[in-house]
Amino acid sequence: MKQEIKNRFTIEGVHYETGNPVSIDIYDGFIEKINEKVVLINEDRNLIIAPGLIDNQINGYANVDFSGNNLSVDDVINATHAIWSEGVTSFLPTLITNSHEKLIKNLMILEEAGRDESLRDSIPGFHLEGPYISPEEGYRGCHPVQHIRKPSHEELLDYQKAAGGRIMQITLAPETGGAMEFIRLCINDGIVVALGHTNASADQITQAVDNGASLSTHLGNGCANFIHRHNNPIWPQLANDQLIASVIADGLHLSQEEIRVFYKVKGPDNMILTSDVVYLAGMPPGKYTFLESEVILTEEGMLLNPELNCLAGASFPLKKGVENIMNFTDCSISDAINMASGNVARLYGLNDRGKLAPGRRADIIMFERMGNQLKVNKTFLKGKLVYQA
Repeated sequence: MKQEIKNRFTIEGVHYETGNPVSIDIYDGFIEKINEKVVLINEDRNLIIAPGLIDNQINGYANVDFSGNNLSVDDVINATHAIWSEGVTSFLPTLITNSHEKLIKNLMILEEAGRDESLRDSIPGFHLEGPYISPEEGYRGCHPVQHIRKPSHEELLDYQKAAGGRIMQITLAPETGGAMEFIRLCINDGIVVALGHTNASADQITQAVDNGASLSTHLGNGCANFIHRHNNPIWPQLANDQLIASVIADGLHLSQEEIRVFYKVKGPDNMILTSDVVYLAGMPPGKYTFLESEVILTEEGMLLNPELNCLAGASFPLKKGVENIMNFTDCSISDAINMASGNVARLYGLNDRGKLAPGRRADIIMFERMGNQLKVNKTFLKGKLVYQA
């Protein structure tokens, strides 16, 4: 029998948490040892080493729409390879409110793509945002109202079958009929339940948390432009310590002041960064179609649905949020990276990634820092170099 050759190598750079020079021994896709160094000698000695970013909400990328009509396995592969160049090593492809048939079809395609050897380690599961959200204008955002419906566990079982059991998160509105029982069933199935696109009362939000909801999807967004200053769904989610807040810190979805307040209330251990990026990332400004509506991508990168007067997702990858959270809150690079990696891994039980430590998967990024701007030079996925600038 031919003996398999295990791959062992060492990288050197500056540790993102300590700021000290280190060498990291990698063996068979995992971190074997981290060594403090006095002097670094290789060409990457000035690069910062950090765990790969983990994005729980990617709707599409590089002109590939995961909710699109013509999604293919090759599309998913191409989008994933492009995502690696931005330092994201794990992500949840996200499907948005759609018809039952379309969700089944695209979940099956995502599941098939996840069997590809090059993608298997990068896609731990899927995020279903809707269709069990608020149908109210504003709160539903740009989700197509004709496909919004009440939670159905029977329907969810169909989706899980199509997804090969890999739906990891569902975003729903807890005020919808039957939501509390649905939340309990999802928790029993090991699915993370998030609250989003909701106009729930404080009591409904508390009840949802009591039944197992643990996350707020893009807090401060998926909300009407004009809300009651006291009684609205933002305050009770912000006040509940049992809800982790996911935040889009692209500088367009929320003001700097909102992000600072969220950060001060939740703290760096109870907040995650997400991108909510859509297939138009990297495309030139102009008019496009997304979720059956015309949208406008502006020079600044804002993606607008003029008919509904709302944002239609984001055009910047997760790295932008890491840069901005440092600019907006003066947090450390360590906290910024952890909000986009370690905290996310902990939320989903991805205990093999999200931290530089012996025994963890060698999902690693190496980057230059210019002020608070980050330039990714290398991305390793389970010890394999999958991107190099």
